[in-house]
Amino acid sequence: MAVNPQLFPNGMPVPFLNELFVLARDGVDFEVDKIPGVGAVKAKGTLYLSNIRMVFVSIKPVDNFIAFDMPLLYVHGEKFNQPIFFCNNISGHVNPVIPENENRALYSTHSFKILFKEGGCGTFIPLFFNLIASVRRYHQQSREEARVDPLQAAQTPVDEMMRHAYVDPNDPTRIFLQQPSTESQLRRRTYQSTS
Repeated sequence: MAVNPQLFPNGMPVPFLNELFVLARDGVDFEVDKIPGVGAVKAKGTLYLSNIRMVFVSIKPVDNFIAFDMPLLYVHGEKFNQPIFFCNNISGHVNPVIPENENRALYSTHSFKILFKEGGCGTFIPLFFNLIASVRRYHQQSREEARVDPLQAAQTPVDEMMRHAYVDPNDPTRIFLQQPSTESQLRRRTYQSTS
């Protein structure tokens, strides 16, 4: 997880090298706890899903919180919930991306919830769970490294997944059939800040 990742002026996340955006979902409510300097946050905005991560981008900043980046490799305990008297949602936990030379004890796991209040989620849910499973399979095949790099997820077979995606007409998810062309030469190489 990373608070306030780099964004383009239109709000779309600046991609990493080899990152492919799969979809964007507007009109989601997002809840996350333990944001440094803010605490728990509830916000409304857009959720981007790529072969590496999920990025929530808030419509209106909450204190210093604008966006939240969750590497798929660090997400665990994810669960799709269908309550009777409330909207469908995904809940789970995400481990923090710890900067090099920092103490792991200073960072704790975040709990998150993604609420689908505007339309169905029949397109989003299968793509999300298939992508998470694919990232985990790839990671287990390449466990030689001691340090887990969230950018390893770039090797997942997103193209194959997209060809077989079911599109729910009640789900307002936007699927990227080709990558958005927002300054394609600008790519991030690591999670570490360059400033």
